[in-house]
Amino acid sequence: MAATVVNTVAQYVAALPPEKRKVVSALRKLVRANLPKGYVEALSWGVISYEIPLKRYPDTYNGKPLCFAGIASTKSGYSLYLTCTYQDPKVLAWFQKAFAKAGKKLDMGKSCVRFKRLEDLPLEVIAEVIAMVPVDAFIARYEKVKQK
Repeated sequence: MAATVVNTVAQYVAALPPEKRKVVSALRKLVRANLPKGYVEALSWGVISYEIPLKRYPDTYNGKPLCFAGIASTKSGYSLYLTCTYQDPKVLAWFQKAFAKAGKKLDMGKSCVRFKRLEDLPLEVIAEVIAMVPVDAFIARYEKVKQK
């Protein structure tokens, strides 16, 4: 059977099995409700991406929009990409502490939070970390990291 090709966020969500669609839709709603102005939702790199449009910031290392956050349904669960934590050690430390304080087990790579169920995430912490990094701060941190 051929893989389904999707080109939009709506197609991505619609192509998911019902249970996965429910989880991704709930997380998407949370992110969108807390997303600072200036980020846009797109389908990039095969995931739902929240990014800075090239029109706003074209000077990226790869010519693609800067990804702030992302949501993906994976074979074994889900991934929430939080590059805002990866770029800023203070934000990362806050996030790890808040996650632990909420009594949740954090399974995280550099920026990828892996989880099996929506209940595995402290949603108030996710909402807060999304809301705490406005576009200008994200760009400033990106430029600082890029200089190294």
